[in-house]
Amino acid sequence: MPVFQNSQQFYDTVGELMDRAKTDPVVGPKIAKAGVILQFKYTDPDAVTTVNAKSKPTQPGAFVDVIHGPTTLKPDIEMTMQADVAHQFWQGKVNLVEALARKRILLKGNQLKVLGLLPAVAPLYKKYPELLREKGLEKLLAK
Repeated sequence: MPVFQNSQQFYDTVGELMDRAKTDPVVGPKIAKAGVILQFKYTDPDAVTTVNAKSKPTQPGAFVDVIHGPTTLKPDIEMTMQADVAHQFWQGKVNLVEALARKRILLKGNQLKVLGLLPAVAPLYKKYPELLREKGLEKLLAK
């Protein structure tokens, strides 16, 4: 049984993490520095999140734009995975290199750019469980 009941619950958790990251003073500038459009496609449940670090952000205080759902933006990097894999990743439970090698995460685009973003997003491994607790979703931790 998948961790998330539906796409809305996924966007309310992992999606909100991305929304918070775009304004985070530590994480946001590092993601912006990558200068790429990165799209995440999820299954079980289906969801799409696109991070635009190529253009100037449209929201005041944001370092990048984050779009949930369909967009006309053409991604430079596309990563496809089950939503459960993303959930585990943001808890620090998924080794990206291993997940790519085992095809738990499918990557189209520059692998080195993706691996270069790992140190930038590392602070989110602590913020995601905090977000789940804040929302009363402790039961989802470490699943």
